[in-house]
Amino acid sequence: MNKPRLVVLTGAGISAESGLGIFRGAGGLWEGYDIMEVASIEGWQKNPEKVISFYNMRRQAALEAEPNAGHLALAALEAFFEVSIITQNVDILHEKAGSASVLHLHGRLDQLRSSLDSRDVIPWETDLALGQLCRRGSQLRPDIVWFGEAVPLMERAVGLVGQADIFVVAGTSLQVYPAAGLIHEAPAHIPKFLIDPEPAGLGGVSGLRTLALPASRGIPELSLLLKRWLAENG
Repeated sequence: MNKPRLVVLTGAGISAESGLGIFRGAGGLWEGYDIMEVASIEGWQKNPEKVISFYNMRRQAALEAEPNAGHLALAALEAFFEVSIITQNVDILHEKAGSASVLHLHGRLDQLRSSLDSRDVIPWETDLALGQLCRRGSQLRPDIVWFGEAVPLMERAVGLVGQADIFVVAGTSLQVYPAAGLIHEAPAHIPKFLIDPEPAGLGGVSGLRTLALPASRGIPELSLLLKRWLAENG
C-alpha cells in the first residue's frame, strides 16, 4: 500500500531555532548587513567581494548548526508518509536530520555555481575567494537565489504541493513570494496545517488548522495528529 503524500513547506523559523540568523530586521538589515548589498543580484554586481565574505560566514555558521526537534520529527515521519520537504532555507539541516527528499527553493550553502550557468554546480568545501573560477572561466558564486533573480525550482514545488494528501507550513510567516503562494496550490479538500508562533490570517484557505507554536515544538505535536489521521484514514 502506498504511503500518503505529506508535503511540508519550511521557512527561516525552523533554522532560527538551531541558532541560524534570519532576515527580519528593521531597516532592511540582516546580521548587521544591508540586505540588498549582500543578497541581491545588484549587490553581487556592485561588490562581489563583500557578498562572498558574507556568505563565507553564513556557510560556516550553517556547518556548525545542528538539527532541532522539528527537523528530526519531519525525518521520522518518513516511516509513515511519503514526505517531500520544500524549504526556503539554504542550510542543509533537513538533510542532516535524515530527510530524504528536500527541495531547496532558494539554493544551498553547501554548493557553488558558475556565474554564467546556474546548472553548473559544484560542492562548496572551503571558503570562496574572488578570482576562483568555474570551468568556463567565470567567477564562482554561492548557489543562492538572490533578490532580483527567478526561482528556478518553483514549478517543481507547485507540482509537489498539487499532489499532496496533507500539506504543512512550518517556520514561515508566508511573507516571501513566490513561496508564500504555495499554500494556495494545495488541493482544496486535503488537511492543511500552519505552524508558527504568530500564525498569519489566511482567508480563503479551506481546511486549514493552525498550531501557534515554534517549529521545534509544533512539528512533534503535529506528528502525533498525523499518525492519528493515518490510523483513521489508512
